[in-house]
Amino acid sequence: MKKAFKYFTVSLLLILCCNFSAQAQKIKPAKGFDTQIGNVVSMLEDLKSRVTRSVSGLSQEETDFLLDENANRIGAMIYHLAATEKYYQLYTFENRGFNKSENEWAKALGLGENGREAFQNKPIRYYLDIWNDVRKETLRLLKTKDDKWFNSDVKNSNMNNHWAWYHVMEHQANHMGQIRLIIKRINK
Repeated sequence: MKKAFKYFTVSLLLILCCNFSAQAQKIKPAKGFDTQIGNVVSMLEDLKSRVTRSVSGLSQEETDFLLDENANRIGAMIYHLAATEKYYQLYTFENRGFNKSENEWAKALGLGENGREAFQNKPIRYYLDIWNDVRKETLRLLKTKDDKWFNSDVKNSNMNNHWAWYHVMEHQANHMGQIRLIIKRINK
């Protein structure tokens, strides 16, 4: 009887996990957005949520951990994700990049040696709050547009708005992998 109950329990858990997994793998447009924009918003939000879950419990030492002399700190990478998103806000909605008064954003966009030194000694929440503010603005701006705009070309560019926001999404996925690798390498 115990063996049968064990198999039943394991089978039930597998069915529930598979069912949950299948539900989690469906992309549905976020409410309040045109379909294509809503699909990308759903993916952006999913990636941001997964990055946030990966880093939210990091200590100051872990946030500032440097894997090697050519790497970037996790906090700096979160700031970089926010800066990339901010750049594409300006690029797709205002047809411009960062100006001189937005030097901190430009520095975070570039990272490298300058970012390694500039973005440290702040808690992970500092970087996540910056990204949260940028994301709120992204969602506000995207809500004002429709799928026709999404598929139209960015002025003076060989890309459309859809590709630009796809790039923001793929950028987040790329850095999520880097961040998770660094977290695994931190001496705990």
